[in-house]
Amino acid sequence: QMQLVESGGGLVQAGGSLRLSCTASENIFRAVGMGWYRQAPGKQRELVANIMSGGKINYADSVKGRFTISRDNAKNTIYLQMNSLKPEDTAVYYCNVLQIGRNSWGRGTQVTVAS
Repeated sequence: QMQLVESGGGLVQAGGSLRLSCTASENIFRAVGMGWYRQAPGKQRELVANIMSGGKINYADSVKGRFTISRDNAKNTIYLQMNSLKPEDTAVYYCNVLQIGRNSWGRGTQVTVAS
């Protein structure tokens, strides 16, 4: 099982920025897709952003123009730059890597945006 370790979460004021990182224990170059999901209290886990193997990037409508996902294959790491944060962005953010026959999740990192 691939291990994914997230970092970069924390407490920030509304309008602030955070950068999340997710480092994988294995090479991510051939992953089918990789991305970030989030889950707020009492809500279902939802896609925030992902990068597919062909290079296509998808964002949730709620974060378009504010969040940017990127990857560094040499470091086996994906990032989520979050700008103009809003209180409704408060959630646990999870890293995900999808490979053929295997779907791996990180343990999550808490992001709290104070109003």
